[in-house]
Amino acid sequence: MSRSPTALAELETVLGHSFADLSLLRLALRHASAGLAAGGHGTSNERLEFLGDRVLGLCVSELLCETFPNDSVGELARRHAQLVSGDALERVARAIGLPPFIRVGRGGGHEANSAPNPNIIADACEAVIAALYLDGGLAAAAAFVRQAWAPLLAEAQVAPKDPKTALQEWAQGQGLSLPVYEEVSREGPDHQPVFVIRVRLGDGRQASAAGPSKRLAEAQAAKALLAVCAPTAADGGEPGRRHR
Repeated sequence: MSRSPTALAELETVLGHSFADLSLLRLALRHASAGLAAGGHGTSNERLEFLGDRVLGLCVSELLCETFPNDSVGELARRHAQLVSGDALERVARAIGLPPFIRVGRGGGHEANSAPNPNIIADACEAVIAALYLDGGLAAAAAFVRQAWAPLLAEAQVAPKDPKTALQEWAQGQGLSLPVYEEVSREGPDHQPVFVIRVRLGDGRQASAAGPSKRLAEAQAAKALLAVCAPTAADGGEPGRRHR
């Protein structure tokens, strides 16, 4: 069932923007499964999610350059990855009360009377950012990002290390040889491959992980091994990101 204009007005208040075209906000809240379940044409928030990802990236980049003027590009990139991660998006979405507004059909990651899964929540948050951008321009989207991401930005005072660097430094600190990465398998079509990478330490401990590129799979494998060998170091690793 569609949310009433009154209910959406509450969300507009939280977003800090009154929509001239409320259909954009409605679309941003509609997961693909809801459109299919309704017997429609499958119209969903997927394209808005794609756009919102890019708008968020720009807004966060600007915020980081302003907040950390002395950071190196590498430090800025690691902070950026943390702040646009799926975990960060889900956290913001929950903080502003977005999940109850998301329309999801059966097969869309939840059963009746349960909440959408974390990925769907994060995707909807990106789609809402795109809706703000399309309806009110970059100023509207940037104003929301500045307000909603402020708590996360305050926590990012120390630039996180990428998992591969953190694992390498930890291994060297333990007197172990450098981690060795190997490709276990590659599946899927060329336009959407899935790589499985294994990383092994000199003492025999190892972990595997999958990703849409070798680089991302290696990072996830390093993070998985850190979580076992050095949980504290793993906390500083790059959060998981949903890749399309």
